[in-house]
Amino acid sequence: MSDSSTSNVNEQSSKTRQLLGMKGASAGETSIWKLRLQLMKPITWIPLIWGVVCGAASSGNYTWTLENFLMAAACMLLSGPLMAGYTQTINDFYDREIDAINEPYRPIPSGAISVPQVVTQILVLLGLGLALSFGLDRWVGHEFPIMLCLTIGGAFLAYIYSAPPLKLKQNGWLGNYALGASYIALPWWAGHALFGQLNWTIVILTLFYSLAGLGIAVVNDFKSVEGDRQLGLKSLPVMFGVNTAAWLCVIMIDVFQAGIGAYLIYIHQNLYATMVLLLVIPQITFQDMYFLRNPLENDVKYQASAQPFLVLGMLVAGLALGHAGV
Repeated sequence: MSDSSTSNVNEQSSKTRQLLGMKGASAGETSIWKLRLQLMKPITWIPLIWGVVCGAASSGNYTWTLENFLMAAACMLLSGPLMAGYTQTINDFYDREIDAINEPYRPIPSGAISVPQVVTQILVLLGLGLALSFGLDRWVGHEFPIMLCLTIGGAFLAYIYSAPPLKLKQNGWLGNYALGASYIALPWWAGHALFGQLNWTIVILTLFYSLAGLGIAVVNDFKSVEGDRQLGLKSLPVMFGVNTAAWLCVIMIDVFQAGIGAYLIYIHQNLYATMVLLLVIPQITFQDMYFLRNPLENDVKYQASAQPFLVLGMLVAGLALGHAGV
């Protein structure tokens, strides 16, 4: 391949990563709508959309009708583009100083989009999310507006995660657990509540599962070590060092997914439990191949190779809980 072809491929890859909100992008985008999409980081919507699927499965009541499909799609829109988009935009707003160090190509530190435009985006996404969640409550016929309450709770959690004075992300343990719960428990609750009755067993189990999500959240901290250190943010790689934090990360992921497998054995869902436990094996393989050897260089490669097995395990667990009538 010629140098010019290689350059074109690299440029296109950089533009794609930039649009999706991924690490390794470059500055230069001028379209206001593409800049707004960058702030919303579409790559982060996927686990929340998947969480809705898992929640629908754990309800045990989802059937393939057109109405159910449309309700699920609306809940995915709520959890992914709207509320995850709100979360990512407000996080970029409050992280503009640290992004100027770690990711200067991001829309705000690069000066490609103004602060008033960002604030408007935050308010519009939040307003649309609240309206859609209220509409879902009305659609399903909830006497108590559980979808609206989950949305308000998620929005508040996103705010205190990013904004001072609490700024939960300043604390590596608390901030990453809040992020893990937002990506696993909250959309799971939304999907379950949409098609069934959310109960304390599901709430506790998904909060337990979110401890694996804490490990996933730590993976995202490795790209920001230098900026976090300069600004005094106590991420786990800053507190414990890169290698120790990498081990903590993979142990959290594997142990708590295995713990869900053990619970499925306890409720006599042995086939599903076996599937969940088997899915831990390729995760361990990719952790050894990529992440533990060089977490700073291989964080994205590790996420792409290993996380599909974690999220597939989440769906298997959801199906098991639905089958057991938990």
